[in-house]
Amino acid sequence: MSPAMLIVALIVTPLLGALAVGLLGRWPNLRETATLVTAATLFGLATQLIGPVVNRYDVALEVIEILPGLAITFRLEPLGLIFALLASLLWFVTSVYAIGYMRGAKEPRHTSFYVFFAIAISGAMGVATAGNLLTLFIFYEVLTISTWPLVTHKQNDAARAGGRTYLGILLFTSIGLLLPAIIWTWMAAGTTDFTPGGILFGTLGPTEAAILLTLFVLGIGKAAVMPMHRWLPAAMVAPTPVSALLHAVAVVKAGVFTITKVVIYIFGLDFLANVPLEQWLVYLAGFTVVAASIIALKQVELKRMLAYSTISQLSYIVLAALVLAPFAEIGAAVHIVAHAFGKITLFFCAGAIYVASKKTRLDEIRGIGRRMPWTMVAFTIGAVSMIGVPPTAGFVSKWYIIAGAFQVDNYFTLVVLMLSTGLNAAYFLPIVFRAFFRDEDVPPKVEHGEAPWPMVAALTFTAALVILFFAFNGPIVDIESRILEVGQ
Repeated sequence: MSPAMLIVALIVTPLLGALAVGLLGRWPNLRETATLVTAATLFGLATQLIGPVVNRYDVALEVIEILPGLAITFRLEPLGLIFALLASLLWFVTSVYAIGYMRGAKEPRHTSFYVFFAIAISGAMGVATAGNLLTLFIFYEVLTISTWPLVTHKQNDAARAGGRTYLGILLFTSIGLLLPAIIWTWMAAGTTDFTPGGILFGTLGPTEAAILLTLFVLGIGKAAVMPMHRWLPAAMVAPTPVSALLHAVAVVKAGVFTITKVVIYIFGLDFLANVPLEQWLVYLAGFTVVAASIIALKQVELKRMLAYSTISQLSYIVLAALVLAPFAEIGAAVHIVAHAFGKITLFFCAGAIYVASKKTRLDEIRGIGRRMPWTMVAFTIGAVSMIGVPPTAGFVSKWYIIAGAFQVDNYFTLVVLMLSTGLNAAYFLPIVFRAFFRDEDVPPKVEHGEAPWPMVAALTFTAALVILFFAFNGPIVDIESRILEVGQ
């Protein structure tokens, strides 16, 4: 299969899987087998593109030109390959987890859940392989709309309210801010193609460029930069596998991936270095990092605490991208992967605790580490990675971001990272302490141990990835370094 056809296969395979799941809905085992086979096939297809992308072949496909300089185009470059591999791998792991969760929690409407999950992954593949802003925008919206039924899956009042907030904010930001930014870019540059070094040099003055960048950063609502963040905690009414999808596999990663692509391929680091007003977005991202961490510190529900932690961690990536230093750009790419492995582990653990014990509050998990040791050891690994302690993935990305801040003497970023690290420790470590070193206040109504084995297997695997990525992050670093070399 040619590289261009592999791009088509990345997008079409999840859709075919959704169709198969829908047709097999009456037979649960066959339905879930179709989900797993589709997810495994997608990851296999993504791995087939490693060679062409690494060897610098032009992996591209133009479908149709709508207007001069405005076409539906697909082109897979190294950063997109990272996103495609990450999303496809974690879809398979999340599907294994979801089988245990959906049955263990006795959730309704399993078939529609797996169908929309697959459609959302197709949208993520479209975002990963988009060759320009127009194509990316189309699949960005597909991702928003296909995940709305997942957020409202429970179909109760809380789910409907959360779904309205989710859909309202994401559509408002994309249509009201992102789309005008894309049109402005096309009018200024005559194209929206992702081009190494950027396409806007010499087309906009510093003030115009700062305004346009602001439209992009706020318009890409999936990155959850404040004040465009409220959709994310609102979506916590969804089943935990959906939270894992939102926070680690597809939605938020699509947001920070898009911002990183805009910085590198639309503006270019050299151009933005001559836009002084760009610095205010660095301050906004830094504020989001610290403010979201403070809010997380005050939460009593485990999933809401993790949601605000995600908002903070996403702005690490935005902050790193906007620092405009080579090491920081590497740190942004590395943190996309590191955060995905760590945060999906934490959400898997939260879901396992709920299925096994029906506990959702932080004050209810005293002593639970003795009943659920596998789950809470995995939680500890994920939490330590969020703090940024070796030997975990989170340490690697923070190291590169700090090195990038030193490259350009950006001491604001260093202060933000110091404050955030302390706050992360302040809300994660007490959970670990209570789980392992405190006795249960009230015995559980029903004796329990670990959650169903598919859930434990999935969270153990992702916790292992957190550790492994600490030692084997070289390919991601090399890929990002290559992007920056081409763009210079």
